[in-house]
Amino acid sequence: MITLLDNTFSQLNEFLHEKSFSKIFILVDENTHEYCLPVLLGNMETDLGFEILEIEAGEDMKNIQTANQLWEILTEMQADRKALVINLGGGVITDMGGFVAATFKRGIPFINIPTTLLSMCDASIGGKTGIDLMHYKNMVGTFTFPERIFVYPKFLETLPFKEVRSGFAEMLKHGLIADKIHWENLTRISRLDIEGVIPHIETSMGIKQEVVNKDFQEKNIRKTLNFGHTIGHAIESLCLQQGNPVLHGEAVATGMIAETHLAYLEELISEEDSWVIIECIQKYYPYLDISDFKDEDIFNLLWNDKKNADRNINFSLISGIGSCVFDYQCSEENITKSLDFYRKLNNA
Repeated sequence: MITLLDNTFSQLNEFLHEKSFSKIFILVDENTHEYCLPVLLGNMETDLGFEILEIEAGEDMKNIQTANQLWEILTEMQADRKALVINLGGGVITDMGGFVAATFKRGIPFINIPTTLLSMCDASIGGKTGIDLMHYKNMVGTFTFPERIFVYPKFLETLPFKEVRSGFAEMLKHGLIADKIHWENLTRISRLDIEGVIPHIETSMGIKQEVVNKDFQEKNIRKTLNFGHTIGHAIESLCLQQGNPVLHGEAVATGMIAETHLAYLEELISEEDSWVIIECIQKYYPYLDISDFKDEDIFNLLWNDKKNADRNINFSLISGIGSCVFDYQCSEENITKSLDFYRKLNNA
């Protein structure tokens, strides 16, 4: 259940009073520790003891070493199955904290309080927990719902612009795959800032939740949420491998452009529609240089994508603005053409 918090966090406090938790552990990174934790602690009413678990910020912390450290800390602090983990942060925190809680003693309860636009509209919703393996995104994880998701939009006021832009990519994706009106409303935003985005957050969260409700374990329609992510995750992984990480939304925006052109090459959408979509995405996102990435390196990552089956690369591709197909298999030639298309955009 997703709940929008008021200024006193009364809904969160009611939840804590109703449950019989033995102890509370709050997972943060150094950014949410500084900017968001004081707000939470200033409004959280509980007689329970709580501990702060802090990790460094960044995707490169979402690994088995960090998970192991957190499991050890929970063990040393004698966390039992009635302890609660509060994940206060962006997608790395909700993914990591959810995974740690879902696997510790075969599962202890956790809630998500997302603090970034990306985590509010996407990462915290849907019960996917996970960590990265080597340079592969979210390769190890579980499907485990949080007890609740509490959203406090004012946390967005602490974000730098690039974090807002990163989360906006997932909102655009929701419109492209499922809701043409949502897409049109988003692309009318002339200035990408918190004030322009906040009115559309609840709609975007609702789209994600509705898809998840239909297909929790990603057997069919939930795969449409991966539009832009097949190529996007490969690019994100290669950037991380180079020691030059990019924000998730920046990689997804790149992936959506390439996969939109791929949908055109596969005759799922018209050339005119493909350019409308691509130019709208370009309006918000700068060109991401992938000229150093060889096709072979990208394909090596594509072949290891979690959605693949029967030795085929499975894509989720739009079949129109507001509709999407999944488990779609493209020719390697067209995948290569879509990558070349994106590379040449910088000179267009």
